[in-house]
Amino acid sequence: MGKFVITQRKNGEFQFNLKATNGQVILTSEGYTTKSACMNGIESVRKNSQNEARFDKKVASNGKPFFNLKATNGQIIGSSQMYVNEKNMLNGVASVMKNAVDSQIVDLTAE
Repeated sequence: MGKFVITQRKNGEFQFNLKATNGQVILTSEGYTTKSACMNGIESVRKNSQNEARFDKKVASNGKPFFNLKATNGQIIGSSQMYVNEKNMLNGVASVMKNAVDSQIVDLTAE
């Protein structure tokens, strides 16, 4: 089972990474000003990751594919790493869909 890991950035913002069972980061959030907003972001990932249409698949200027997970309002709630090819990117989407639903939350902040 994967896990959501909450950390705090140097600027004080909270963020989360969704990690797959093997520990690889498969989705990274934006920065949130409060921990409760970060927790809401995790719940949004849990909900929206079950709809493949919410995954916006893109290609970066360097030619590497990646994806953004969007909420129903179109706001990006998480972004993937850059992948070497489309097949690996699609595997990343599948991994988020599989891991996001019931992953535990690990809070590494000192709040």
